[in-house]
Amino acid sequence: FLLGIMAIGVMGVTINMVVLFGLILALGLLVDSTIIVVELADRYQAEGQSRTSAYMHAAQRMAWPVIASTSTTLAAFVPLLVWPGVMGEFMSYLPLTVICVLTSSLFMALLFIPNLGAVIGGTPPAGGKVAWKPGDALHGWTGRYVAVVGRLLPHSGKVLLAAVAALLGTFALYGKLGHGVEFFPAVDPDSAIIKVHARGALSVYEIDRLVREVEGQLEGIDGVKSVYARSGLAFRRGDNKEDTIGIVQVNFQDWNQRRPGSEIITDIRKRISGAAGIELEVLEPQGGPVEGKPVQIELHGQSLDDLRAAAVFLRRGMDAVGGFVDVTDSLPHPGLEWRLDIDRGEAARYGTDIATVGQVLQLVTQGIKVGEYRAPDANEEMDIRVRFPESMRDLNSLDRLSVTTPMGLVPISNFVSREPAFKVANINRIDSQRAITVESYVADGLVVANQLAALQTWVDANLADAQLSPSLSVAFRGEGEDIAEAKAFLSKAFMAAMALIAVILLTQFNSFYQSGLILTAVGFSTIGVLIGLMVTGQPFGIVMSGIGVISLAGIVVNNNIVLIDTYNLHRAEGLNVSDAVLQTGAERLRPVLLTTVTTVLGLLPMVLKMNIDMFDRSVSFGAPSTQYWAQLASAIAGGLIFSTVLTLVLTPCLLVLGERLYKLLGREQTVHTHVAQVLD
Repeated sequence: FLLGIMAIGVMGVTINMVVLFGLILALGLLVDSTIIVVELADRYQAEGQSRTSAYMHAAQRMAWPVIASTSTTLAAFVPLLVWPGVMGEFMSYLPLTVICVLTSSLFMALLFIPNLGAVIGGTPPAGGKVAWKPGDALHGWTGRYVAVVGRLLPHSGKVLLAAVAALLGTFALYGKLGHGVEFFPAVDPDSAIIKVHARGALSVYEIDRLVREVEGQLEGIDGVKSVYARSGLAFRRGDNKEDTIGIVQVNFQDWNQRRPGSEIITDIRKRISGAAGIELEVLEPQGGPVEGKPVQIELHGQSLDDLRAAAVFLRRGMDAVGGFVDVTDSLPHPGLEWRLDIDRGEAARYGTDIATVGQVLQLVTQGIKVGEYRAPDANEEMDIRVRFPESMRDLNSLDRLSVTTPMGLVPISNFVSREPAFKVANINRIDSQRAITVESYVADGLVVANQLAALQTWVDANLADAQLSPSLSVAFRGEGEDIAEAKAFLSKAFMAAMALIAVILLTQFNSFYQSGLILTAVGFSTIGVLIGLMVTGQPFGIVMSGIGVISLAGIVVNNNIVLIDTYNLHRAEGLNVSDAVLQTGAERLRPVLLTTVTTVLGLLPMVLKMNIDMFDRSVSFGAPSTQYWAQLASAIAGGLIFSTVLTLVLTPCLLVLGERLYKLLGREQTVHTHVAQVLD
């Protein structure tokens, strides 16, 4: 473990929460190889070998299985190192940490542990047996396990069909009882931001009054620690909208002293829903690398009128479906501006030009700059501008203005026309097309993917009556786009991991059947993943649960590698298939259960969202820092528990079933293992 941390430090990686979880995950995995070596050394000592000889032979005997099992785990995490984008940069520390720690554990298991065991290892009573032999009496849990496997071996085909039925049934059950699919785990918020929107030429005093009203409505909400309000026109730049006049930041109390943050935000929305003359937008902080609102629908078209009609149609659909909260769009806000059209030809006939007319118009607006002045006590210069008195700065003055020309004073109304027009503050274009965005949150307890699917169903049912322009196009951004990108990468990463694992298994066993048998454990382990998510009431996270499935691809094969390696050894010694399977199960039951228990125990605090404070000597559950990883930990723990049961029951049956298939084909299965070479 320390060697892995040192390797991370040498690479210049900063310790963050992703690295810490990688260390927690590796903590349960790094002891697996050591357990296998020490458990076999313990058996050798029970047979009568000396402590030094037992550990040396155990390390030699388990060298190739341990190398293969560790390599398969590393192969599952290697593709995650090339995850592109912000999410890849955020999650890349996890596989890097696991790879460093597990690589160090391999050297510990095969080099340091045998030497330490030879010096300080325990010494069981001599005269025991290395393993149970067929025909011997066997008691306890091992005896019950061997008896169950012995009764199932004649029905290997039925056991396989039962496993396939369980896999299909679990997928169907999750489709009905599951909580859907999400991109990234939702973390309990510790604050909220309220943006105040208002239109019109408001003075600073009116703006301050409106923001104060919103601030006053937030008083007395249970769980709110402080409210900080700011008002002004400076918020109209950056990511804020052109009508933003103020921002109110609401900070919550500590998570263990208040109710859930989602309930507080719901109360905030209820309190401010009746505000008159202003629009209020409640922004929730997003956990992890997620930015912006989860629902972002981009509309593209050539005409602003077409885009406006599409946005109205889409927002009507959101209201009909329900569950969409704080729906906003980037349409230009309705406003009026006066446009002055200058007839250049007519102006030239009077002997003037646009520049001269522009200076005259400035007398009614911002004034003409004639100089600068710096006061004795000022640090910066001030402009000196000339303009009409305030009583003359109105629209009617524009019609009464005159410009000096060689012909004398000429009213500008002779060549300038004034007309009202729709005000457009910003024009957004994507790929040369005008674009607007409709954004929203979803109500607490709802899943974005399910809401988008329901909205798509409504759109398909009502699109014919909307009569929208056929040139419009729609692009789903936000969480929908993130889900599609993450799903595409993780699918490729999973296939790459399976390919690397298959190469390692073929190198180890030189058998397509045994390699394929081990790989089936990866597919069956998803039963435990889905059951774990249903038991804990969590949705399937594309990022966290997807990484969990890929991680399982490397973890669940470990026990199968050691199990089948021992089986091949007994077959090479001359035992028949059934006896070799039963003796293998009796020998490997203890290390298989130990490796599973250590990994699950390492993840259990995250599954239970447990937080241990060493300084206050307290244990709490549900801290926000644990909510990031509960989904990933639950997926790995549930899949590993179920895959262990499959390893101890289904794998022996598949070994027997494979031998029967070989006999039906008139061939004998060739047993090739590095174990026989080591013993020779």
